[in-house]
Amino acid sequence: MRNNNKIMTTPKTPTVPEGCLLNSKGHFVPMDQIPERDQLCDQLVVGRCEKAKVLSTAVGKFRTESLDDIAAFVQLSAEKYKTQIGGKKGNIAVYSFDGRYKMTRKIANCIQFDERLQAAKSIIDECLNEWTAGGNPHARTVVQNAFETDGNGNVAAHKILDLRSIKIDDPKWQRAMEAIADAIKIVGTKTYICYYERGDNGQYNQITIDPNKV
Repeated sequence: MRNNNKIMTTPKTPTVPEGCLLNSKGHFVPMDQIPERDQLCDQLVVGRCEKAKVLSTAVGKFRTESLDDIAAFVQLSAEKYKTQIGGKKGNIAVYSFDGRYKMTRKIANCIQFDERLQAAKSIIDECLNEWTAGGNPHARTVVQNAFETDGNGNVAAHKILDLRSIKIDDPKWQRAMEAIADAIKIVGTKTYICYYERGDNGQYNQITIDPNKV
């Protein structure tokens, strides 16, 4: 039987002859045929992106080492009480002896919704139409924002869950909230690790690694 499964491989960048650049069509173009602006742009983008790749790898390694170190510390601490905690589960915060630094590990559920979410939206729309003529525009905007999807067609789970915190004494609304609760599916977890330094005001400020938030 013929195996139709394709093995995905990373395309190899061809060796570029000296004095040339590889263009977007895969052709080797002599440098003397490339405008100076394009050469400078290529140097900038390639140089920065290559360094970004190195930093990305280093940050990934740093994150893995940090999670492993926290898990090992938690287990070492638990051994005093002759128990096993199970390694990498649970939200925790640990502090330096002087309280200047703090590390936290948080485990968040990855939530998706099944088809019952659409039933909930339909019921909510009915509520809005019944409560006022044509529906309160402000309330309708809140609902529309909650059900807005991203480029992959997914809704933001926290916006949907925020609807459940709205206390409305209406059987139909409560039925919609029940539909949302039934639609929730936990499809995995995501681990977050953060680092903090205490400022002069006594508040902990996150030590930022993301270059867009420094």
